[in-house]
Amino acid sequence: MNGGDQTPNAKGQPGLAEAALFGLCPQCGNRTLFAGWTRFAETCRACDLDFTRFNVGDGPAAFLTMIVGAVIVGMALWLDFTAHPPFWVHALIWIPVTTGAVVWGLRISKSALLASEYRNNAREAGSKDL
Repeated sequence: MNGGDQTPNAKGQPGLAEAALFGLCPQCGNRTLFAGWTRFAETCRACDLDFTRFNVGDGPAAFLTMIVGAVIVGMALWLDFTAHPPFWVHALIWIPVTTGAVVWGLRISKSALLASEYRNNAREAGSKDL
């Protein structure tokens, strides 16, 4: 980005990785994409881009759950075989790690998908191009 004031129609929208990591609006680059931990805002507070017109769906959630689950189970098994901690240690470690990984991963994957849809001007199948 150019360190100056960004208008909604200015060139220099955030890159895909930057928008995904920081929850940036794909049009103006402000941190206005989320209204909650993983819930999108209705519109951008800075440039009024309507986020409801994008169809992110549940794809990121399903795919992410499988990936995070496999990684966490692998790490928990490794810890159990190498250190043999009691069950409460596993619960103390893996419940917050899993929760954090899912929330962080959902924010990134949903942001990346929305920014990609915006950048490619994606539309639903069968809709008329404007």
